[in-house]
Amino acid sequence: MKAKYTAVVKESDGWWIGWIEEVPGVNCQETTRDELIQSLEVTLREALQRNRSEAIDAAGEGYEELEIAV
Repeated sequence: MKAKYTAVVKESDGWWIGWIEEVPGVNCQETTRDELIQSLEVTLREALQRNRSEAIDAAGEGYEELEIAV
């Protein structure tokens, strides 16, 4: 099952801008709505992977991974 996130998008001065509510720092700007949604998806994937890598690096050795659903 894929996790779901909420994109907040709007058109402003000829640009489409958007944010992912649940992940600070994931925001994009594009000339079309479709391009914006694609950019948000790519940027979200990259941010999640970076966060995972940083968490594993911070944990060092002997960690365990647990799935938590909210």
